[in-house]
Amino acid sequence: MIDTLGTNTILDQAALQVNPLESEAIYIFREVVAQFEKPVLLFSGGKDSITLVRLAQKAFYPGKIPFPLLHVDTGHNFPETIAFRDKLVKELGVELIVRYVQDAIDQGKVIEEKGKYASRNSLQTTTLLDALEEFKFDAAIGGARRDEEKARAKERIFSVRDDFGQWDEKNQRPELFDHLNGRISLGQNVRVFPISNWTELDVWSYIAKEKIEIPSIYFAHKRETFIRDGMIWSSDDAVYREEDEVVEERLVRFRTVGDMSCTAAVLSDAATLEKVVEEIRASTISERGARIDDKRSEAAMEKRKQQGYF
Repeated sequence: MIDTLGTNTILDQAALQVNPLESEAIYIFREVVAQFEKPVLLFSGGKDSITLVRLAQKAFYPGKIPFPLLHVDTGHNFPETIAFRDKLVKELGVELIVRYVQDAIDQGKVIEEKGKYASRNSLQTTTLLDALEEFKFDAAIGGARRDEEKARAKERIFSVRDDFGQWDEKNQRPELFDHLNGRISLGQNVRVFPISNWTELDVWSYIAKEKIEIPSIYFAHKRETFIRDGMIWSSDDAVYREEDEVVEERLVRFRTVGDMSCTAAVLSDAATLEKVVEEIRASTISERGARIDDKRSEAAMEKRKQQGYF
């Protein structure tokens, strides 16, 4: 079995057991490299993008992953996520490109939000589109899944963006019989979703089976937090907190990893992969229920995607 994401990984017979979801994802990765000139994998340090890295390893084994990773750093990331990112790319020996939202703020391209619900999440769009243009990437691979949110359920596996990086949900190509059409016009690019058909439980089950290392914040740990609107927020300088919002230490974990200012924790004692899988299996609430930025409006995600958000 593959124990880590290191470069000296050796696949044995057990690792080659047929998994239809894994096989589909590997096929998609290979189609991306066959059809596009400059693909890139969008890497957040979260479980879905980590799963993509493992799948890319398998798709191109025994060679190295043939494209770089791109991280749009908002400056409000969880420290555990950044530490994991740096450790992972060092072990893999892959190229990591980092572009910073703070640079876009300093250059006056975007205006930082202020106040109780301030977040840099939507500001990532400008930095992402600038990075795609800077490096002339024609395919950006990401870990979005259809089960996460209604807007993401509308996406194709090869999702074409116009020359402004925008997505038109009413003008998408059919994908019949696993045929993936990567033809694009000058200026267009494609967002690619290899695990689009996976569920949250599928991802966690795969991580457990493959024994994939993930950031510690996915497991139960004690953390300084406060309650707002019935949700558990991290106490940090990046997160606005009012005086009457009392900080307490709680045993929590995170089901999804975004910015500290837009990702809520959940009470949990799940400290192992097996316990996490059990917890997800019993849950009746989507992981996006812990994403504070999705609660701004019924169509919050769809509007961000139309503007060029991943």
